[in-house]
Amino acid sequence: MAQLTFSDLEYSRRKKSTRREKFLETMNGLIPWEEWVAAVEPYYPPGHRGRPPMGIEKMLRMYLLQNWFQLSAAAVEETIYDSYAMRSFMGVDFLDSGVPDASTLLKFRRLLDRKGLSAQFSLDLHQRLAASGQILKTGAILDPALVHGSAAAQTAKKSSREADSDPEIIQLEMA
Repeated sequence: MAQLTFSDLEYSRRKKSTRREKFLETMNGLIPWEEWVAAVEPYYPPGHRGRPPMGIEKMLRMYLLQNWFQLSAAAVEETIYDSYAMRSFMGVDFLDSGVPDASTLLKFRRLLDRKGLSAQFSLDLHQRLAASGQILKTGAILDPALVHGSAAAQTAKKSSREADSDPEIIQLEMA
């Protein structure tokens, strides 16, 4: 068993689990990791040349996070660094391992698509969810962004018009 870090200890003292944590725990228990790893293994590079390959299970986990939260490869990499729940799901401990980079995920995704494993895993997951009386509804994580130049002025005008017509939108003014 790995030694707890200060972050792990602090995080374990929280009073509430997030919906993301609960979702990832459920999915972790539902997915047959050994089966899926075995399905990828014959096609996965052995690592005789270049950088040593990331573990298949770690790549599968990152691939699933990308799909479930509708993130780009770069965004899922960044989100794993930022989210304790996602980092835990991935099994990443910064003391001894890192997060696969976006280009590694892109190559892995292409491998799964080429070999028909993406569709196979998706079907398997949906069948397992159906058997447990659940369906998967993906969601998107959106970050605010700053836009520079004339596009920013047009966006600000549009947002202002939308806010005026929608009582649900609360405008924040910067002082």
